[in-house]
Amino acid sequence: MPSGRVPPWNPYPGFNLNNPFFSSSSIESVSIPIERRVKTFERLLSAPFSLYSLVSGESLSGFLYSLGIACLPLAVGVIVFNTPIVHAPVLVVSMILTAFCFATLGTLFAAYPTENVGEVMSMLNTVRLLLIFISGVFVPISSMPQIGQKIAMISPLTYGNDLIGYAYTGKSLFPPMLDILLLVIFIFLFQITANYLYKKFNI
Repeated sequence: MPSGRVPPWNPYPGFNLNNPFFSSSSIESVSIPIERRVKTFERLLSAPFSLYSLVSGESLSGFLYSLGIACLPLAVGVIVFNTPIVHAPVLVVSMILTAFCFATLGTLFAAYPTENVGEVMSMLNTVRLLLIFISGVFVPISSMPQIGQKIAMISPLTYGNDLIGYAYTGKSLFPPMLDILLLVIFIFLFQITANYLYKKFNI
């Protein structure tokens, strides 16, 4: 288990990982049940493109939405608070990967065949709140007991938080390339699972 220590997330004015986390995972969990209710989703299913393209497109829309939301406080932090960024290219990569990862997570939960937004959001919020508290966003992973550190390893938010922290401070618990690799793996895992569930419930 890594023994490095990084400060809590709060020292970075203008950017908060919760922005892309909640926005990207929320948009599809809201829009897809509404699309089912107004029968837009059924029309998309009958369109001449693959189910994989539909699921990927839904995730992409959540990704673009959350990335736009994340850029605004980031700009405020840099311009108003003069927040230093040690590795700007890493920050760009980390924002893209974390936003897309959480967007696929929202698309995955929206596979549940319901027209009620509350049903999807109640399930998603249970998972999101758990991820927030085990992923080092509020309490550094190095300060957690051993069992907490092990549980944190199964959360994609852990690696997004670690990678963005590295972009700001140059310090991280894991090698940045490992963070990137694991985020990519989570994206593929969520996308594959989402495709399976949409195929199961809609075809």
